[in-house]
Amino acid sequence: MPISRYREVGKICTHMTNILETVALTRDFGAFRAVDGVNLQVRQGSLHSLIGPNGAGKTTLFNCISAVLKPTAGRVRYDGRDITNMPLHRMTGLGIGRSFQITNIFNNISVIENVRLAAQARYPKQSYQFWRHADDLPEYEARAAQALAMVGLAGRERQIAALLPHGDKRKLELAILLAGDPKLLLLDEPTAGMATEQVPELMETIERIRADGNRTILLVEHNMHVVMRFSDRISVLHQGRILAEGKPDEIRSNDEVQRAYLGGGF
Repeated sequence: MPISRYREVGKICTHMTNILETVALTRDFGAFRAVDGVNLQVRQGSLHSLIGPNGAGKTTLFNCISAVLKPTAGRVRYDGRDITNMPLHRMTGLGIGRSFQITNIFNNISVIENVRLAAQARYPKQSYQFWRHADDLPEYEARAAQALAMVGLAGRERQIAALLPHGDKRKLELAILLAGDPKLLLLDEPTAGMATEQVPELMETIERIRADGNRTILLVEHNMHVVMRFSDRISVLHQGRILAEGKPDEIRSNDEVQRAYLGGGF
């Protein structure tokens, strides 16, 4: 299915409600304010990108949303619920999945074992009976195989994860997140370190994941061609604050954004 069709399907399914909100979210490091009173609204079912120059506070904001860092002030709300400082493992139980800039997988076990362990953690029935063979847990194996098929890794299930090319390791990370059946995916630079020719395939996979499950994606990304092509909305962070927000065409033509970040190149 072409990307335009995925986006159309996603918009049909999307309600104009905010699944994620930050309210005056602030994070200080001593006298330095990395995130400065950010009010961010992410619409349910959208692919919302967060961009900005290096040091703008994007990853710090992500870390405050997902409780990797405790905010100095402000609140985080998910699906109407206050989740400020809620541990990430509890967020997972609510339907939130978070990836990191650095690939985060178990290299020495198979591809499907990586995903099966994530499914067991999310759906803990029989999960911690460690001496049981994986063949005795068919529901988790099936969930893992389904997630791998969604990201295009069907047929690679028994391969040791360390042997995957970098682009496929990124796909494996997505499959690990999908094993928890998230409604919201927080993706921190998923294309980092990938060869240029691999990027469109990964982003098309992310777009398909979003549209097929009516999921919401908040994306931090430096690749402006990716951001402009795939985003429904974009927020521009500059010096810890939201400088501008809107559709890709609105951001592309925004004079303040051009001066602060894009440099007239888009």
